[in-house]
Amino acid sequence: MAATTKAESFFTQEQKDIIVHAIEEAEKQTSGEIRVYIENNCKGSILDRAAYLFKLLDMFNTKERNGVLFYLSVARKEFAVLGDAGINNKVPEGFWDSIRDILQESFSEGDFTGGLSKGVDRIGEKLKSFFPRQRDDKNELSDTITFGEN
Repeated sequence: MAATTKAESFFTQEQKDIIVHAIEEAEKQTSGEIRVYIENNCKGSILDRAAYLFKLLDMFNTKERNGVLFYLSVARKEFAVLGDAGINNKVPEGFWDSIRDILQESFSEGDFTGGLSKGVDRIGEKLKSFFPRQRDDKNELSDTITFGEN
């Protein structure tokens, strides 16, 4: 993965479809919301950038505060996963570390699509256990991948 790789062309259309499908499948079982944001480069702290994007994408604005953001900086080969207060208050200690480990393992093998899909699946399972889908649930946030300009 070269530093000049553009975020939007980092994944093929088929790979993008696989990731979006994983998000859609996870959200069929929960009121939780999952977003993926990918950009070329991140200046500064990965966690600070992810927190900024979390706010920019209105992820804190879900009914049950159960949004989760997967953020990936292509050039830096770094990522962050952030969950809102609703999910953070319910998951056991070490849960976010286990998600990080899933991503890291796949990413280190060059399998970014598989890593994101596995991470989304695991988050979806946890969201389902704490925030099962209700009859009147609405998809509050887009399931598409967002690509940044940085």
